[in-house]
Amino acid sequence: MDHRPRRRLGAWLAAVLLAIGTLSLAGPAPARADVVNPRQQWLRDAQAGLFLHWGMRTSPGYTSCSAWEKAVTDGGWSAGYWVNEAKKLHAKYLVLASFHSRLGYARAWPSAIPGSCSTKRDFLGELIDAAGKQGLKVMLYMTDDPQWHDEGGHEWLDSAAYSAHKGRDVDLTTRDGFGEYSYDNFVEVMKNYPKLSGFWIDNDNDYWLDHGLYEKIRADRPGWLLSNNNEDTPIMDTVSNEQKTGMTPAYDYPQAIWTPQPRLTEACFKLPSSGAWWYSGTDSAVDTGLTLGRLISNSGSSVKSLMAETAQVNGKFPSKQEAFNNVAKSYLDTIWGSLNGTEGGGYAYGGLQPGSWNDGAHGVTTVSRTDPDQHYLHVLSKPSGSTLTVRDNGYRVSGVTDFRTGKKLAFSQGEGKLTISGITGWDPYDTVLSVRTDGRQGIVPAGSMTASAGASASGHPASAVLDGDPQTYWDNNTKLPATVTFDLRSARSIRYLAVNQREWSVAYARSDTEQSARIRDYQVQVSSDGTTWGSPVKTGTLPSARGVQFIDLPAATKRYVRLTVNSTWAAATDTKRYQKLLIDEVRIGSGYPKGTS
Repeated sequence: MDHRPRRRLGAWLAAVLLAIGTLSLAGPAPARADVVNPRQQWLRDAQAGLFLHWGMRTSPGYTSCSAWEKAVTDGGWSAGYWVNEAKKLHAKYLVLASFHSRLGYARAWPSAIPGSCSTKRDFLGELIDAAGKQGLKVMLYMTDDPQWHDEGGHEWLDSAAYSAHKGRDVDLTTRDGFGEYSYDNFVEVMKNYPKLSGFWIDNDNDYWLDHGLYEKIRADRPGWLLSNNNEDTPIMDTVSNEQKTGMTPAYDYPQAIWTPQPRLTEACFKLPSSGAWWYSGTDSAVDTGLTLGRLISNSGSSVKSLMAETAQVNGKFPSKQEAFNNVAKSYLDTIWGSLNGTEGGGYAYGGLQPGSWNDGAHGVTTVSRTDPDQHYLHVLSKPSGSTLTVRDNGYRVSGVTDFRTGKKLAFSQGEGKLTISGITGWDPYDTVLSVRTDGRQGIVPAGSMTASAGASASGHPASAVLDGDPQTYWDNNTKLPATVTFDLRSARSIRYLAVNQREWSVAYARSDTEQSARIRDYQVQVSSDGTTWGSPVKTGTLPSARGVQFIDLPAATKRYVRLTVNSTWAAATDTKRYQKLLIDEVRIGSGYPKGTS
């Protein structure tokens, strides 16, 4: 991975799962951006992947390609080892990053294109074959960047050899020259490795864009995925968010993610607690709680965990990472049924509310893709007592059990909250509770009301908050105060609003120029005729937090409800998000469900 400013930022694209849509990009040869495509399904079905930074500069480091290859082979490198370690992490794919700007631009496969290290032994091919036998996929990392061509005082790129190959002078140390060289490598890899599953690309290169690289990949290998690091480039299938820190709690990585569901999204993070992304000679510790917490909280947000481990020259992981993998296998085995085949709860797919709960508790929720009444609570930080309280999001609860033991737990439900009591066996990392429901109750049907706004950006009307489609949303056109008014068409009981804001910004003030674009101060009014509103029935402040947020109201029977947003959390220093409000969905609750304890 490269740690430098990103040059291009594409617009996000999203679509409902299993629906296929397209958008065109401007240009003489328009790229087609498949928002959701059957080729993506294997990654949507995955929860995790294993990232492998491994190349010539892996400690102790080599300047001779043949010497590095000999050390790898003599050390006993085995593709099967990587695949087995990935399976311990319950990963479904591997990303090989040897053609990396900080690792000597090493191509761990034979190539007819001179210009940087290329091995005679086909390590890439062996990895693809070994992974395929175990039902795993392999993606290949490709960099756009020549700036580290002389990293460590050695010139890693051979412009003279590539120029002779092309029959004209090409300087590989320039962006344009390197863009041409890497373009040729893309094409060669596509030809030689049909069983590869795609490219994981670090940024863009203008040469690629100007010469239609992505269009060629789509044409030649339509079943391959394209992933991009830290940029939401429209033609890419996946956006990968590189490791971020500063969240509270630290494991809640999704707070730092700015790509809204249902965009296919990764969170890429290191397992070693310190050091480089690649093996630099140290056996760094792995924080078990932090790593498992990240994996689980990502799953609770429908985000894929791309976990980076630092393979040594012989391919083996340092002992502390290998030990963690062994722990992860036994630990995840016991709870995998609550993660596999699920989506994150409280966002675009329904489910109970995630985030901060009672008495210091924090966690995420998941919901089965095939059974919308099967929910799981993942308590990553336990409460101070033996009781857990979460918002029910309108679901009527019929039973709660400890997922590991099957023990039935006592619960009560009322005023929009599910309270589970008598929990004594808190797990140190993730207490998983299985929650059965009988569907949602007390929700005003979206089709029985309309929504209008005081201001809307073109193409993003207030009606989008009622259409149930997370591809559409209301945009306030940077007008604050912003109002959205609901006409229920007849007088109904009104008890609460459930608001899903678009997850297009981080959920906390990471810096002066990157802040949360979420509702801060608000007020709610009700009316019988849509003209006379009177004083607000509720005023308050919503937290800058991800997931569905609730506004409880005094009991009233009215036809009209108006939500006024007076301010958002983004400061004026964040010019992209200041006063900008995007809302995916608003549900109106006419009453609170009551469960059967």
